[in-house]
Amino acid sequence: MRKATTMPLINVYLRQGTTPEHRRNVSTALHKAMVDVLKIPDDDQFHVFHEVTPDNFHMQPVVFGLPRSERTMLIQLSFNQRTAEQKNELFRAIVDDLRLLAGVPEEDVMMMVLETARENWWAAGRVVNPETGYDARMTGVPTTT
Repeated sequence: MRKATTMPLINVYLRQGTTPEHRRNVSTALHKAMVDVLKIPDDDQFHVFHEVTPDNFHMQPVVFGLPRSERTMLIQLSFNQRTAEQKNELFRAIVDDLRLLAGVPEEDVMMMVLETARENWWAAGRVVNPETGYDARMTGVPTTT
């Protein structure tokens, strides 16, 4: 498996008209799940919200047999390669945290992961442990590659 680092980037696409408080709550829920599951450092938070006009957010009212509301959001997670188990655990944690912290029902959450090679990320101050390939501040990461 390829070594993983940190600096995930999350893009959230939703219909125009949400409140700043709602977006903060969504961001808090996303970050909590990332810290809890992927063990990223607490200050490793990069979330970009894209509020889209209704004319530019097209979706069927029933997707995969479930009704979806006008509050449905698409969450695009970009980070280094993780196992299928880690991604499934992350998806479940995000859904649970969004429900608890932002009042977003599971039916209104759609997610996708874009995995990138670790050498495609850069930020001043970031220190990668050469033995593990993870950010040196991360806890609970494998000690071998």
